[in-house]
Amino acid sequence: MALTIWHNPRCSKSRQTLALLQERGLDPVIRDYQKEPPTMAELQDAMMKLDQPAAALMRWKDTDLSKDAGENAILSALAANPKLIERPLVLTDTAARIGRPPEAVLEIL
Repeated sequence: MALTIWHNPRCSKSRQTLALLQERGLDPVIRDYQKEPPTMAELQDAMMKLDQPAAALMRWKDTDLSKDAGENAILSALAANPKLIERPLVLTDTAARIGRPPEAVLEIL
């Protein structure tokens, strides 16, 4: 199973989620999404794997964008400014979960 974490090493939840995966013997691909921002296609794929609207990927406290904004506006904002992406995000080939709390990612393993 392919396993990737969109990781921010400065975020405690992101560090806790990565540690949780590693403690279980998993070796995810670690992607610092702020240094290597996801493309619009990758954001759309993540949204589909989450089975939630694009709004679930947004860190709302860090933006002035309205929660009523459309999917494309939200995804465009995330692509243009990756620090707005909710973290951490763990992805497999078929599913994704946001690690808040970190244990939430265990649902897809």
